[in-house]
Amino acid sequence: MLTGLSLRLRVFLFFCLLALGGIAITAGGLVAGYKRVNDPALLDAYVFSGIVISFLVLALVTGVWLLFDENVAKPIERIAAGLRAQAHAGVSGAIDAHSARYLGDLAPAACAVADRMTDSAQSAAEAVARQTARLAAEKDRLTALLSDIPVAMILVNPAHQIVLYDSQSAAILAQVAHPRLNASLFDYFDRAALEEGYARMIRSGRETGVQLTGADGAQGYAARMKPLGDAPGYMLTIDAAEARIAPDAARPLIYDFDLLSAEVPPELEHRPIRSLTYCVFDSETTGLLPHKDDVVQIAGLRVVNGRIVEGEVFDTLVNPGRPIPPASTKVHKVTDAMVQGAPDFVTVGRRFHTFCNDAVIVAHNAPFDMAFLRREAGRTGVTWDHPILDTVLLSAVLFGASATHTLDALCDRLGVTIPAALRHTALGDARATAEVLCRMLPMLDARGLTTFGAVKAETGKHGRLLEDLT
Repeated sequence: MLTGLSLRLRVFLFFCLLALGGIAITAGGLVAGYKRVNDPALLDAYVFSGIVISFLVLALVTGVWLLFDENVAKPIERIAAGLRAQAHAGVSGAIDAHSARYLGDLAPAACAVADRMTDSAQSAAEAVARQTARLAAEKDRLTALLSDIPVAMILVNPAHQIVLYDSQSAAILAQVAHPRLNASLFDYFDRAALEEGYARMIRSGRETGVQLTGADGAQGYAARMKPLGDAPGYMLTIDAAEARIAPDAARPLIYDFDLLSAEVPPELEHRPIRSLTYCVFDSETTGLLPHKDDVVQIAGLRVVNGRIVEGEVFDTLVNPGRPIPPASTKVHKVTDAMVQGAPDFVTVGRRFHTFCNDAVIVAHNAPFDMAFLRREAGRTGVTWDHPILDTVLLSAVLFGASATHTLDALCDRLGVTIPAALRHTALGDARATAEVLCRMLPMLDARGLTTFGAVKAETGKHGRLLEDLT
């Protein structure tokens, strides 16, 4: 049972047991002495002595526990978190040996292991860089070939979730909602037509035509569905000219082929954390009071299969309908002139809700940012019932509650750099939070917190941190 508790909590319980044992031994000794003397006149003296000794024992044990916690338990936690960051998140950096100076040879040994891991990681990084360059060249050749084909192309898995799309198809999808990897095609096109066409394709085993209607009912497309041979899923193609989409010479591809064979996911609580889709966001506001201040900027990125999807970014200014206080502008640099003509929060809130569809929402100090979204839920007509993770709490799980959990401290700990010009901008902070999340996911996995339910249960133990921040 104790193995599920943190080291510091186990140490605290040990000293509590030590204090109770000392008091019990003292009480037993005094009782034995009183029975031997058997003088009622001395009872008050024995009781008084017992109380004084008990307080002295408590004071002594508390003092020793504080010293032990500060100089042994906390440094061990820091060393463990540092090694885990290097081993599982690819973070390079020295172990803080000074804080562990009372741990004998443990700190130097940990530093030696960390140095060896850094050397190994650098060698691996060089090999990965070479392979990445080769794959990038192949992708460029594929992109060049696609540029000559005036057809919008979407690869879809058997669950009708998007695995790949190019800029042509992105333009078509964007007519209904923001294009997103792992999103359901039913978010963009009428379900009945898709399912009917898919059934005909499966029966025939050949390419089949299908007439699609946009999910909003405003567009119609003549499309074709083609099976992928031995691979699961299918390719959906739409004539770009018929869809009135201008050909894009660049034709960048957004894809994750791991999604191609994705099975129907189990209940969220049991899903692996690395397989989840996350929407990481941040907002800038007119002030720090969610019940009366307003959003002036909001940005989000999507993380799929543990990596940031570079082409899927939500970033917009918001017109708060009121002057922005100079003190707030000094922090986030958003001025009244910048938001002039920007959409209001009702419009932005609806668009951002779609961007976050079917994703776990992630933010740093999430209750603050979510309070602004939920306050306007009535006006926007959307419900923010998404599952949520908070990087403050994830930091507490991995690095201990006593560590500093600001975004700057977390980035420094995990080797994430926020350009000075982007700090305290919605997109800059959202990007930093997303990079931090991607580095923490394998660390959580290594701790045995492999499912969403396990992570939520563990972060729930540190909820007081968010109350203190608020």
